[in-house]
Amino acid sequence: MEETPARLTAKPSWLLTQLAVHAHRLASDGFGEVGARGYHYRILAVLDEFGGASQAALGRRCNMDRSDVVATINELAERGLVERTPDPDDRRRNMVTLTAAGDRQLHRMERVLDKVQDDLLGPLAAEDRQTLTRLLTLLLTHHQRG
Repeated sequence: MEETPARLTAKPSWLLTQLAVHAHRLASDGFGEVGARGYHYRILAVLDEFGGASQAALGRRCNMDRSDVVATINELAERGLVERTPDPDDRRRNMVTLTAAGDRQLHRMERVLDKVQDDLLGPLAAEDRQTLTRLLTLLLTHHQRG
């Protein structure tokens, strides 16, 4: 294997990018084992934590493009993992809610993600994992404000 130039490995941006690619692959592979995708997890997690929501609200909370939200909700609805019903306050929009099957799928996906975190962060002690998560959260929050 070729050695990577020190100019690259000394840059946090390069390291984060390389790690993000690896993390995405691990998560995608894990989700594939339970017949799911990352977008499925985002939608199911939001519905579980915050309750029913419009497709637009789901897109904002999940940081997803509207067309991706619609396609993902269609997939989840076809599998019986979410239910769409007319919003009683505005009949022009749909409310999306989590079904019991969706809750079970979310828990399967949580177990997959727990394993992914262990694989990804394997060399780090528990305290280092918490520190890394805190620092990444700080950076992400800072850049989301701008």
